[in-house]
Amino acid sequence: MFTIITILIFIVCIFMILTVLVQNSKGGGLAANFSSANQVMGVRKTTDFLEKFTWSLAGSLLVLCILAAAFINRGEVDTNNSVLQEKIEEAADPFMQQNNFPATAPAMEETAE
Repeated sequence: MFTIITILIFIVCIFMILTVLVQNSKGGGLAANFSSANQVMGVRKTTDFLEKFTWSLAGSLLVLCILAAAFINRGEVDTNNSVLQEKIEEAADPFMQQNNFPATAPAMEETAE
């Protein structure tokens, strides 16, 4: 499932790149090529369509990225111990074996001279 979503993300990204490149920041872009007076969609309609299409692609990209994060394969999860807890136990193991300290500390004897 993750692979399918990743492929869809790449397709949406390619469409978004092409849509943004077709647009012109000054209001021209694709609409400037079709400047005849008797066209079905006017210049304003074409820019509105491209803007709505860009926002739709951005929204679908957001949804696909969230879905991809939900379907990432994280492998086996050990509920008993975490990896960090195992590393701490491995690091502390030599110190636990060399515990040669007495149970109680001997009292310091003061010698009077």
